[in-house]
Amino acid sequence: MSDNLLGDFLRARRAAVRPGDVGMARHGMRRVAGLRREEVAVLAGVNADYYTRLEQGRERRPSAQVVEALGRALLMDADSVAHLHRLAGSVPGRANPSASPGRVSPALRALIDGYCDTPAFVTGPALDVLAANALAEALYSPFGRADNLAEMVFLDPAGRSFHSRWDRTAEAVVGHLREAEGLEPDNRRLRALVGGLSERSADFARLWNTHTVRGKTRAAKHFLHPDVGDLHLTYHAFDVREAPGQQLIVYHADPGSPSTEALRLLGSMHARPTGRPPEAMSRAARGTRSREEELGTSGCV
Repeated sequence: MSDNLLGDFLRARRAAVRPGDVGMARHGMRRVAGLRREEVAVLAGVNADYYTRLEQGRERRPSAQVVEALGRALLMDADSVAHLHRLAGSVPGRANPSASPGRVSPALRALIDGYCDTPAFVTGPALDVLAANALAEALYSPFGRADNLAEMVFLDPAGRSFHSRWDRTAEAVVGHLREAEGLEPDNRRLRALVGGLSERSADFARLWNTHTVRGKTRAAKHFLHPDVGDLHLTYHAFDVREAPGQQLIVYHADPGSPSTEALRLLGSMHARPTGRPPEAMSRAARGTRSREEELGTSGCV
């Protein structure tokens, strides 16, 4: 990963904007696919030499006003502007990134186990699956290892058949990792994951170089599960306040829909004996089962 994250991001976003997108006439031969640096500077109302220094990494701390102006000039959406702020250090990042370990509290684990009819799981900044309830394990059972969402999409052979809209899913996963990079640029686990995926997946490397940023809040998901067929679900993502960097992900099917019935069937097919340790949980999470789980209690009755 580059040590000039701000410059890399600006160059990628500049290359993605055509002159016509911002109302500029196209004159003569152009050596760049997108906007020239001078054009971005004009649109943002900053000095061209200053903008060049930003891209080259010789200037790394633009003001919040300049960041907003660059976001407008480069047609960035809200997620991308927030990412640019973080890279520039013009808004606070997550406090104490080291306080985002791969441990899930017993209370949160009990909460996700209480979701009996819908998949629920907890992820870390690098999209590691830190804890999962029984139905989430059943949902991701086609994968050889269901412990990192990015590796499942790009490296596991099941990824392309399981995700009915693989291209969209791949773009979203990379966008989430880009956002995490802006929040925690020194996260070793995240850097190792990105490096490994870049080496092993040409698709990941290509998408990573677009510098697209996407927050994880709410979206539709289409799966094709070998046991129950099509699943059309919606997910909601919630930040875990007590553990910055962790997110609780809850899937939902419309009441009375075929997907609701498919989830119910999936749960019955993959029901595990009470007290059996989860299969889809990462190694980091396996050591954090609560005392209640070890005794064999369950949140579903």
